[in-house]
Amino acid sequence: MHHFVVDHWSQSDSPLHRRDARAKLFVLVATLLAVATAPAQFQWTGVGLAAPILAGFLIARIPLGAALLRGLVVLPFTATFALISYVGGDVERAAALLWKSYLSGLAVLLAVSTTPFPHFLRAAEWWGTPSFLVTVIQFVYRYLFVISEQVQHMRMAAACRGSGGRGWLFQRDHVAAAAGAVSVLFSRSMARAEGIHRAMIARGFRGHILTLDSPRFGWLDVVFAVAAAGGLIALRIVLGRVS
Repeated sequence: MHHFVVDHWSQSDSPLHRRDARAKLFVLVATLLAVATAPAQFQWTGVGLAAPILAGFLIARIPLGAALLRGLVVLPFTATFALISYVGGDVERAAALLWKSYLSGLAVLLAVSTTPFPHFLRAAEWWGTPSFLVTVIQFVYRYLFVISEQVQHMRMAAACRGSGGRGWLFQRDHVAAAAGAVSVLFSRSMARAEGIHRAMIARGFRGHILTLDSPRFGWLDVVFAVAAAGGLIALRIVLGRVS
């Protein structure tokens, strides 16, 4: 099984990794609110709100350069609205859409990079997220790895058979081969899904994913949640007045 980089980061050990997922989710919501309600002018507000997020990556010992690059994945979703604002003459709003979405993406990335995904979902359920939604997200996340593994096996098998992928992209033979590969991937994924479903039922699955460990919400987690969330909100208020 080839894990995503973020999933690999979440298995590390640091002061942030050791904090309870419920506390980190609470701080994440406070961070997103602080960024969303910040004034449109970047200036000191943007720099000040970015500082604790970047400090979090350093404390968690996550490669800062790799994290900053992965945070850019959110920009294509907001670039369209930023472009519309820019064309409409509202340059300040366009810039705000970009930097706010980027900081929000970095905050979410920091949270999931320091928390195993099952723990993160369990924390969301603890905070009141519907169990059905949490279960669906959990299955989608797990089956992404299943499909990714199937794709890698098929690519390796194609390479062993001498398929180099050369030629025109829309050449008829290549299109037919790609269509066949997609159909094979779909059938194999369905077969794996049915096998996993039968195994889960045999193990007593009743619509709720259980985990072996039961994390405790200790006093350090309370201090972290209150101090981090309160500090971010206070920083947002102070920087908002300065801007």
